[in-house]
Amino acid sequence: MVNLDQKELYYLEKAPVSKAIMHMVVPMMLSFISTLIYNITDAYFIGKLNNTAMMAAVTLALPFSSLLMAFGHLFGVGSGTFISRLLGEQKVDRAKQVSSVNFWSSMLMGIIFMAVCYPLLSSILGLLGANGETFLYTKHYILIFTIGSPLVIASISLEETVRAEGAATASMVGMISGVIVNIILDPLFILVIHMNVMGSALATVLGNLVSVVWYIYVLQNKSRVQSVSLKHFEPCREIYANIFKVGISAFLLDGFMVITSLLFNNYSMIYGDNVVAGFGISQRIIQIVDFISMSFAMGSVPLIAYAFSAQNNKRLLEIIKKTISYMLGIILTLSAILFILKAQVIGIFSIDPKVIQIGQRILLAQLCSTVFAALSGIFTGIFQAFGTGIQATVMSILRGIIFIPILILGNIMFAVNGVIWAMTISEVITAIVGIILWIGVRDKISNR
Repeated sequence: MVNLDQKELYYLEKAPVSKAIMHMVVPMMLSFISTLIYNITDAYFIGKLNNTAMMAAVTLALPFSSLLMAFGHLFGVGSGTFISRLLGEQKVDRAKQVSSVNFWSSMLMGIIFMAVCYPLLSSILGLLGANGETFLYTKHYILIFTIGSPLVIASISLEETVRAEGAATASMVGMISGVIVNIILDPLFILVIHMNVMGSALATVLGNLVSVVWYIYVLQNKSRVQSVSLKHFEPCREIYANIFKVGISAFLLDGFMVITSLLFNNYSMIYGDNVVAGFGISQRIIQIVDFISMSFAMGSVPLIAYAFSAQNNKRLLEIIKKTISYMLGIILTLSAILFILKAQVIGIFSIDPKVIQIGQRILLAQLCSTVFAALSGIFTGIFQAFGTGIQATVMSILRGIIFIPILILGNIMFAVNGVIWAMTISEVITAIVGIILWIGVRDKISNR
C-alpha cells in the first residue's frame, strides 16, 4: 500500500482550507482564460480569410465538438470524483485501476465515436443545419474532429483525473500547453498551408494530442496514486457503475447546454439582428463571471470528495462554506462593477445605439442570474463529489429541461423580455432545488 502522506495529496488532506481552495481554483481560472484567448485567436485567424461561410461552418460545428466534450466529461468527471473518494478511503490500488480504466475507456469511446460518425457525416451535417457553401467547409471541419475524437475525449477525461489527486498545477500545464500549440499552429495551417477551417480543426486536435501526452507522462512518472498502464486496466461492473452514476450528470449538463444555446439563438432571431447581437455581446461579457464560478465549482470537487470519503466532516463543511463564500464574494463584486459600467462595456463591442440599449437589458438579466447559476454549479459539483448520482443528475437535467417551457411561455407572454429573463428564472428555480437537495444530504452527513 502506498503511503498517502505525501506531497501530491497535501492539498487534499492537510493544507489549510483556504490555501487548498486557492491551489485548486486559481489554475482552473488560468486554464479557462487560456481557452478564452484561444477562442478569440481562432476566430481572428479564420476571420482573416474573409469568408463568411467558413466562419459559419465553425459555428455550425459547435454542437458536434460539444458532444465530444460531453463524452470526455462522462468519463473524466465520473472517474475523477471516484478516484478522489478512493484516495480518501486510502484505496490506492483501486484508484490506479480506475485511472487506467478511465484512460483506455475514453480512447475506446473515441474510436467507437469515429467509427459511427465517419460513414454518417452527410446525415450529421444535415442535422447541424449545414447547406450550400457552408456544407463542404463544415464537413472538412468535423471530419478532422471525427478522426481525432479519441484524443479529444481522452484529453478532457485525463485532465479531470489528474486534478482528482490535487495536482491542479499539472492539470493546468496540460491544458495550457495544448492551447499554446493550438495558437501556434492556427496561422501556420490556416494562412500559410491554406488548409482553411480544416487547419483550425487539425490544430485543435494536435493541441489535444500534446495535452494527452503530458497527462500520460504525469500519471505514469509523477503520480504515485494513479496509472494509465495496461497492467492496471481491470474493468469491472463496479468501476463503471461508479463512473457512470456521476459522469452521466456531467454528460447531460453539456448536452443541455447545447440545446439551450440553440434555443436562445432561434428565439432571439425572432426579434431581429439587434437582439441577436445584444445576446452575443452579453454572453461574451458574462463568460468572465461564468469562468470564475466554474473554477470554484470544478476546482473544489476533489477537495470535497476526499474529505467526504475520509469522513472528515469538519474539514468537508469548512471547504463547502468557504468555497461558496469566496465564489459569491468575487462574483457579486465583479457583477456590481459590470452593472455600473454596462453601457461602456457593451460599447466596446458595438457603436450601434440600438444594440447598446438592448444589450444593457440583456446584460442586466444575465448578471442577475450569475449568483444562482454559480450556486447551481457548486451544488452539482458537491453531489458529484459525494457520488450521489441521483441528486447530481437531477440538477443537470433540471438546468436544461426547465429552461425550455420557461423560454416558450416567456416568449408568448412577455415577448422579447420573456426571452431575456428566461435563463435567470430557470437558474433561480434550479438553485432553490439545489439548496433543498443539499439540506437533505447535509443532514445525512451530520448523522454519519
